[in-house]
Amino acid sequence: MTQILAIDQGTTSSRAIVFDGDLRPKASAQKEFTQYYPASGWVEHDPDEIWDTVVETCKGALDKGGAVAGIGITNQRETVVLWDRESGEPVHNAIVWQDRRTAELCARLKADGHEAMVQEKTGLLLDPYFSGTKLAWLLDNVDGVRARAEAGILAFGTIDSFLIWRLTKGARHVTDATNAARTLLYNIRDGRWDDDILSMLNIPEAILPDVLDSGADFGETTLFGDAIPILGVAGDQQAATVGQACFQPGMLKSTYGTGCFALLNTGDTLVTSQNRMLGTIAYQFDGKPTYALEGSIFIAGAVVQWLRDGLKIIDDAPQSAPLAEAADPSQSLYLVPAFTGLGAPHWDPDARGAIFGLTRNSGPAEIARAALESVGFQTRDLLEAMLADYSAAETGNVRVDGGMTASDWTMQFLSDILGAPVDRPHVLETTALGAAWIAGHRAGIYPDQDGFAATWALEKTFEPQMDEDTRAARYAGWKDAVARTLSDHG
Repeated sequence: MTQILAIDQGTTSSRAIVFDGDLRPKASAQKEFTQYYPASGWVEHDPDEIWDTVVETCKGALDKGGAVAGIGITNQRETVVLWDRESGEPVHNAIVWQDRRTAELCARLKADGHEAMVQEKTGLLLDPYFSGTKLAWLLDNVDGVRARAEAGILAFGTIDSFLIWRLTKGARHVTDATNAARTLLYNIRDGRWDDDILSMLNIPEAILPDVLDSGADFGETTLFGDAIPILGVAGDQQAATVGQACFQPGMLKSTYGTGCFALLNTGDTLVTSQNRMLGTIAYQFDGKPTYALEGSIFIAGAVVQWLRDGLKIIDDAPQSAPLAEAADPSQSLYLVPAFTGLGAPHWDPDARGAIFGLTRNSGPAEIARAALESVGFQTRDLLEAMLADYSAAETGNVRVDGGMTASDWTMQFLSDILGAPVDRPHVLETTALGAAWIAGHRAGIYPDQDGFAATWALEKTFEPQMDEDTRAARYAGWKDAVARTLSDHG
């Protein structure tokens, strides 16, 4: 068998893709699931519904694609599940990475002077985005949970851990280093759960999974017939970094899904950002982590969903670009999509979305254009901070992937506002591709890093067409809009 099944469990849908022996997608299935918003800034998922969509899509892809030699898993990161070890049942809905309910706790920990210690050990900042404070909230706010956790009855995991637990019928409670690195609980310098941070958040170590390499033996599943080994796991943005073959220090990729996430490979060097970027693990093989700088934008593709489901000015995502193209060029609207706060480099959980520059002539086209442009502006915010942090960064082409990159209009604006070429590969769904390669390389059916990098294929390069004066003026307008949106703007 020379095929691999990639499970891509995302924020709004689950997908399963069978890749053939040449790393080409052969068969796939996808299913959306429900988003729950129980309070302002809160976002939850039903873990059982996620599980059902994963099983359904895996069966659908395998029915069409045939037998596989192994499974690779990539997943939405930071989202927290806490479940009973005996029954496998969650004790609460999953708290999603976008959720901001622990903003007050993070502010208190910052005020008490803990952020420098946390950044030194984890590469992360004290923000509700990460798993640790979400887990602390579950332990402190769901009746009976803390006692059960301290008694060893419960298990914590990010989505990968929860899926592996169920795929292996409770035989394995494990995660990989890239997902562990996003929990706020894992010391990425020493490669272990950190006692000081566990104590700070009052989290019992007994509920945490074992941490493995990205390519490892994670167990096997018999849910789809004969036993299939699970051989690769990586958080979605790390899997996309692998899928884009960004194996050399200085290489940069930017993924546009629900959010936007830019990762810059920094090799053996864990950079402590001076510009509110994150240090993280890009991937880990043979016990050796490769580090990265990351910038995280919470709302990218989700702003298109808002145009569709909130404003109802489009029926589907592909309509957004033609609508934006029809906008009045004399209007300069800025939409700051801080629906669940602002991520890097601002890290303001209390900010909320705003539109600036509205006139009586502003309509759906102008709002659609501002929405798509917001993704380009936010990306520039990230790249400027990264380049300031890491002098060895390449200032050349940016490799992009994810659903939004299918829009030529959006990618052209991205190139224009960055003033840099943007490379779109043939395979846009590089997240699943990265997970497939990790598992397939472990299984011995896919090439090594150099061989895989040689298969990366360019579909189109977008070159900047905007003049420098216009670029500077547009970006200055964006920075002013963000300044007015920040919760402490005064």
